[in-house]
Amino acid sequence: MIFFKSGAENTEITLQALKKAVWQVLDKIGPRTNVLIVPPDFTRFHSRAGEITCYIYEYYGNAVSDILPALGTHAPMSRDQINRMFPGVPEHLFRLHDWHNDVVTIGVIPREKVKEITENTVDYSWPAQLNKLIAHGGHDLILSVGQVVPHEVLGMANYNKNLLVGTGGSEGINKSHFTGAAYGMERIMGKAENPMRRILNYASENFMKHLPVVYMQTIIGHNEDGNEVLRGFYAGDDEEVFT
Repeated sequence: MIFFKSGAENTEITLQALKKAVWQVLDKIGPRTNVLIVPPDFTRFHSRAGEITCYIYEYYGNAVSDILPALGTHAPMSRDQINRMFPGVPEHLFRLHDWHNDVVTIGVIPREKVKEITENTVDYSWPAQLNKLIAHGGHDLILSVGQVVPHEVLGMANYNKNLLVGTGGSEGINKSHFTGAAYGMERIMGKAENPMRRILNYASENFMKHLPVVYMQTIIGHNEDGNEVLRGFYAGDDEEVFT
């Protein structure tokens, strides 16, 4: 279901309008008592995900219990990076994703299915892995926040990549990147529809339906003056928000 959508090639969304849109989405979701936010890390500083996280915290306040930056295999965010990207959000809410030790496997896509999806490119099963805080944290709302941008493994980053790769484990991440490389990154880059994305979508449909996830996604571009601007903001709880 789509909760909000706004954007076009020449759209410029102000931060004031973005905050209004985020709060409109949260109004639709309603009151919550145990909220987890999953934003990107500092490598996506310009995504506006930091501002969105701040708006969510301002809206829900003490109901926000955890913030888990989707590090993937990246280094942990420093204290300075957290304060720059999420000003005003209490540091004690931030959790570290350890991709070696903090993950659980919520399901396994069989080898035969992976082989079919990848058009015989690879011949192995794929584990759908999440940080244990997402899988077993008992939250009544999980807000996945990020930027849709070209990506060499998933074609276009975001949607369920933020969770299944951004908070995934070593086996799932390594196999996803090898699958993208073997299929051909030149065939994937910039395309929302591709084998690795279909694998993630299969995992979402079969292993994640019970999780209260809502995705908030941004599109960033440059205007005629060369300045970065927010071109789009979309929120929803299924694949429609991405495609």
